[in-house]
Amino acid sequence: MRARVVPAESPSPQSSAPKSRLVSLDVFRGLTIAGMLVVNTPGTWAHVYPPLLHAEWNGWTYTDTIFPFFLFAVGVSMVFSFGRRIEKGARPKDLALHTVERAVAIFAIGLGLNVLSFLLFHKASLRIPGVLQRIGVCYLVGGILYLAFGRRGLFPAAATLLLLYAVLMAQVPVPGFGAGRLDAQGNLAAYVDRLVLGDHTWKPGWDPEGPLSTIPAIASVLAGALAGELLRARTSWRPRLVGLMASGALATTLGVLWGTVFPINKNLWTSSYALLMAGLAAVGLALCVWIVDVRGWKAWAAPFRWLGMNALAIFTMSLLATLLLLWVKLPSASGKPRSLYAAIFLGAFDRFADPRLGSLLFALAFLAVFVAVAGLLYRKRIFLKL
Repeated sequence: MRARVVPAESPSPQSSAPKSRLVSLDVFRGLTIAGMLVVNTPGTWAHVYPPLLHAEWNGWTYTDTIFPFFLFAVGVSMVFSFGRRIEKGARPKDLALHTVERAVAIFAIGLGLNVLSFLLFHKASLRIPGVLQRIGVCYLVGGILYLAFGRRGLFPAAATLLLLYAVLMAQVPVPGFGAGRLDAQGNLAAYVDRLVLGDHTWKPGWDPEGPLSTIPAIASVLAGALAGELLRARTSWRPRLVGLMASGALATTLGVLWGTVFPINKNLWTSSYALLMAGLAAVGLALCVWIVDVRGWKAWAAPFRWLGMNALAIFTMSLLATLLLLWVKLPSASGKPRSLYAAIFLGAFDRFADPRLGSLLFALAFLAVFVAVAGLLYRKRIFLKL
């Protein structure tokens, strides 16, 4: 793991950020991380409100927006970061080397957490893919494509990836199943998971972050890069926001229409799903920019800005904390050891007629702890760059 601590040059919260930095982007990223923490840590998975669960297969819920929104934000951030580095004299090969180093670090941290989980809970097999691993791969490929083809290559590259994945999923036959199957075991992405990863998957026979379904996820990063290029344009806010909102509305519509023939499915990261989520993310970011950067309504957004400025570090710490809370065992009245995670939920939050409320309050309390951590890091002007 490599991390950089970036102290501010000035103690003023505003003066430390580059002039080209969008506060709204930090807020958007922070809102996404907040959503990740809430949906990942209910008090008990047995009692969760439906919007806080992934769609069982086809379709989508609020929870299914979180990961693609974060990848979209990765693409936006990449454009601003590269732009600032180029202004400081960085060469394309310097940016490429930085991209590779950072992607490897993110992937390694994700794999390291999987190894820790494997060791702590004596699992039968080690899962290789994961959320951080997919972020690392998508950032790597998206960054290299951007450096190789520039802003004019973003749309053709994204469209090619989405169309390529759709054709592969529809036309390439899977041994024992045939072509065009989109069920859990019979689809091409699951077959590639079994072929490449063997038993090292999240579910038996397939993984939602597997190799083939990473292809359209890369397009999610490129869509964010397109939004970043639009927001960096040297024009007034109005045409930039109108363009971003219109593009988002168009992508949302096309994603829904495409979903009638290539179903919207997060587990398979179908092309229709990637397009729909990119559209919704663009609309959401446009609204965030208008509220925070244009109108200047920032007070409400402070906790999300704290989270957004240390997004990957906070997410990583939350995963580590969850593993440790589940690993530590305490005695219970039944005589069977209970995890510290379950003990906290049952002792402090399981107090309501509807257990889903207590489960949600646990998740919100977990989030509050990490908002406090992010706030402390922000106050100390410490920004951890994975």
